[in-house]
Amino acid sequence: MTAVNLSHPIVPPNLPALIKEAFVKAQASGDLLFYPTQVTILTVGSLAFQLRYSPSLAQKPKPPKPVEPTARPFNPFENPSPALLVAPLAPSHRLVLNKFAIVPEHFILATRDFKPQTHLLERGDIDAAHACVEAYRSAGEGLFVFFNSGTHSGASQPHRHLQLLPLERMKHDLKTAENGSEWGILADKVCGRETSLPFAVFTSPTNAEMTPEQRHLAYLSLYKRAVRATLGNVEAVEEGEAQISYNFAMTGSCMALCPRTAESAQITYDDGKEAGHVALNGTVLAGTALVKNQIEWDALRTNGTILFNVLGEIGVPPVRTPTEVNENA
Repeated sequence: MTAVNLSHPIVPPNLPALIKEAFVKAQASGDLLFYPTQVTILTVGSLAFQLRYSPSLAQKPKPPKPVEPTARPFNPFENPSPALLVAPLAPSHRLVLNKFAIVPEHFILATRDFKPQTHLLERGDIDAAHACVEAYRSAGEGLFVFFNSGTHSGASQPHRHLQLLPLERMKHDLKTAENGSEWGILADKVCGRETSLPFAVFTSPTNAEMTPEQRHLAYLSLYKRAVRATLGNVEAVEEGEAQISYNFAMTGSCMALCPRTAESAQITYDDGKEAGHVALNGTVLAGTALVKNQIEWDALRTNGTILFNVLGEIGVPPVRTPTEVNENA
């Protein structure tokens, strides 16, 4: 078994203010790039989804290529730029700003030492993420945490990291969007309930009184349910390399996990004409999607069923309960 560090995470004082200050400073210096978006609200299975459009994101700079063919790819979390490093989070993590942000104050919880993104999260990872959530809650704010793992999850870096989005910053431009007030974190809305979503989402209510061990076991339970839904009668591992691709999310009241079988899906009109594709990561569990070109933006925002169909292609079908099966027999 992997050795467990039982030290409690030490979050910097007044974390929301610290993140905001670091973001403003890094953006002003040019060390961080913020990509504004247009936003509209779509309804997917009775739930409000944010659809965002950022054409400038298509021009995002690519990471530097290794000089030598055998050299390791650039790792932004191994030795973070001082302008992007917010603070260490002892005993085993650090907080880093996302260099390419479409949500203001988007930051990252990365392991200090290299650990694989494709391995299951350890107790210390869940505990550190929860500590950040509680730091925001103590300041009267919400925080959405998500994790991409595996080929089909939208993961882009092999160094283990969870991503964190302040709730108010996810909502900052919804006041002017039609039906903007209807949007809320999808994971919270479906937690512990049957949903009309076209893909399976497994959830577990949480609370601040849970022990670190209980939170980690809740995560492992969600992972095991996802493995069964994806692979059938296969025993799920509890550590090391994950057997499936998945997205995981955490808020102050819920954990959610969805297995992934595709990173993206084709945008197809009713007449069969194609209009590009949509790639989705763990923000799908917040109820958000992002496109980078006008054709995709126009297709999705003018026909709400297209996004529903796209979401039906990225994971496994919803797992119906025995009650649902009997009712529909």
